[in-house]
Amino acid sequence: IVGGRSSCSSGKGRNHNGVVKYGFALLKGKANHPMEDYHVAKFTQLQGHELGLFAIYDGHLGDSVPAYLQKHLLPNILKDEEFWTDPNRSIFKAYEKTDQAILSHSPDLGRGGSTAVTAILIDGRKLWVANVGDSRAVLSKNGQAMQMSIDHEPSTERGSIENRGGFVSNLPGDVARVNGQLAVSRAFGDKNLKLHLRSDPDIQNADINSNTDLLILASDGLWKVMSNQEAVDIAKKTKDPQRAAKKLAAEALNRDSKDDISCIVVRLK
Repeated sequence: IVGGRSSCSSGKGRNHNGVVKYGFALLKGKANHPMEDYHVAKFTQLQGHELGLFAIYDGHLGDSVPAYLQKHLLPNILKDEEFWTDPNRSIFKAYEKTDQAILSHSPDLGRGGSTAVTAILIDGRKLWVANVGDSRAVLSKNGQAMQMSIDHEPSTERGSIENRGGFVSNLPGDVARVNGQLAVSRAFGDKNLKLHLRSDPDIQNADINSNTDLLILASDGLWKVMSNQEAVDIAKKTKDPQRAAKKLAAEALNRDSKDDISCIVVRLK
């Protein structure tokens, strides 16, 4: 099942020579709205290169924005003619362009919003990770967790929000929110808050070699209750990445995570 219709979906795949394997698991949270997490996990051939495409989109105020991102964000990156020479610039431009498209499709689309974490694996050798919001990518190097993305939280990005005329408030509730509404400081969509919200991505890259064993992408439903290293330790114990992803999601649920939980595990060797 693609997208968020069922309460649980999972699956797996591999690259053409079977060296890199991935698995994913999505669990609907305890909240009473429909599932708002969407994912991408696949390998594709493009211009003589093999690309691993992985993403998690954690929506809010409905699922129209994450569904749009699932369809368009990675293709927009790969369509950019500079992708092979300057991936950093292509990713940056595509994130901006996609957000503009969402806002211009408003009112039907742009009222809701979504975070995004995307990972592109080029020929199994180079990894590009970008994110907006608080989903997270973690790489395991010799079993040591390395965070490949930055959590965009209102408390840490208060300055940029206030410079744009917004404010950060912990009321209602105990979580810092932009204008008292949104618990992330960068997002796609959110037309009503966009004046005070950034959607430019944080971009990082890494070389994949014999020391890099795992990549984990997950929504904050996992990271709220688990450290990077704990997630790596759990995933490393399980050879099959689909079972590893299911185990991570189950453990987050076990630790009483209330949110939707989405998780992709990529075994790099």
